[in-house]
Amino acid sequence: MAVPAARRVSVFPSPQELGPALAQLVAERAAGAGGRFSLGLSGGSLVGILSRDLPLAAAAAGPAAPARWLVAFCDERLVPPEHPESTAGAYEAFPGEDVPVFDLLVLGVGPDGHTCSLFPGHPLLQENEKIVAAITDSPKPPPERITLTLPVLNAARMVVFVATGEGKAAVLKRILEGDEEEPLPAARVRPRSGQLLWFLDESAAKELTVPVEKHSVL
Repeated sequence: MAVPAARRVSVFPSPQELGPALAQLVAERAAGAGGRFSLGLSGGSLVGILSRDLPLAAAAAGPAAPARWLVAFCDERLVPPEHPESTAGAYEAFPGEDVPVFDLLVLGVGPDGHTCSLFPGHPLLQENEKIVAAITDSPKPPPERITLTLPVLNAARMVVFVATGEGKAAVLKRILEGDEEEPLPAARVRPRSGQLLWFLDESAAKELTVPVEKHSVL
């Protein structure tokens, strides 16, 4: 059985420094993928960060690089595409694979410790058969969503969590330093044979006492 890789926690002064570093990581993973590069994304604040910094990083990797990308969304709210709560994504099959193996998943984390649309105490945390599951009772509006499940998240070659702002500090301490009998959803993401990275700004990391990698202004 594969042993989950140790996590790495990187702390940046602010989202303005975090964004280019995250975009560069995505571009470098894409360049090293060889053939198709499969990227899974969460919504929320990640949209603003990546839409600002990823185009420049992808362009630097070469004009043809994004043509090989398969981009999927890790969860979606069941609302019309034009709705402000829509992640506006689509899932695509991975032929011949029982569980899709993404090259890279970029995930967010909520103040309650949820990730994708996997919420604390919800039965979907025990789902081991489905790769995509529906939820009709989300505690965060809108109530109807679809989400990738933990088996898919933990099959990825690399998972990067991104969290910014003081409002995430308390839950990050629980996730990264806690030893809870019922771990929060984000704490359950531990790729079986992949890498686990956390990209935080100083406000989000303010309560952490675990070793972190500090990054200065780029």
